[in-house]
Amino acid sequence: MVGFKNWLTAKNIAYFAVLLALVVVFQMCGGFIQIAGLSLSFVLVPIVLGGILLGWVAGGILGFVFGFIVLMYGVAGAEPFTAALLADSPVMTVLICLVKGTAAGIVPALLYRLIAPKNTFVAAIVAAVSAPIVNTGLFIIGCLMISGTIAGFTESGRMSEIVYFLFIGCAGWNFVIEFSINLVLGPAIHRIVLVVEKQLRRGKKSSVQDIEAEQPANSEPQTEKLS
Repeated sequence: MVGFKNWLTAKNIAYFAVLLALVVVFQMCGGFIQIAGLSLSFVLVPIVLGGILLGWVAGGILGFVFGFIVLMYGVAGAEPFTAALLADSPVMTVLICLVKGTAAGIVPALLYRLIAPKNTFVAAIVAAVSAPIVNTGLFIIGCLMISGTIAGFTESGRMSEIVYFLFIGCAGWNFVIEFSINLVLGPAIHRIVLVVEKQLRRGKKSSVQDIEAEQPANSEPQTEKLS
């Protein structure tokens, strides 16, 4: 894994830019990818990859962007439930969207770093499946903490609707779909990590060899004249 202090190279910035673009595209166009009427979300995959390859800070930034897009969709009214949460508790809703997304990038990266020394394949699988757990879990916890929203549904006799959405619609199908996608793509994530890390090590080795090769040419021999 590349530490954040050492990732400011052209190659690593290019990797980050590609992953960031994938996060934006998958989140904004995810609703168009459907099977049997169910939306397939791949947005957590590049977030996990970013955290594994470039460190937990990069993963957190990618997750933050994901959460920000979700928040903007709510502001624009494209996400009705997020828009309803914003109307009832704007500050709490902003925190929910940004924190859950950021955590979904940080936690998988830290879990991978913890497990990878023992088994990189298991580490990649754990990192992949932890992202939807963290993302959905924090969303549900945050929604339940917005007492005004829950009270509003209760007073209007629609409490069953919010319970159904949180525990069946969100934690049910949406969570199962995200979890399944990340689980299935876990081995692919592992393979990508191995290939990219191999290229990074090869590039670092080549840079060291180039520096060593240039050193004798640039250094002036220091000899003492014998009298």
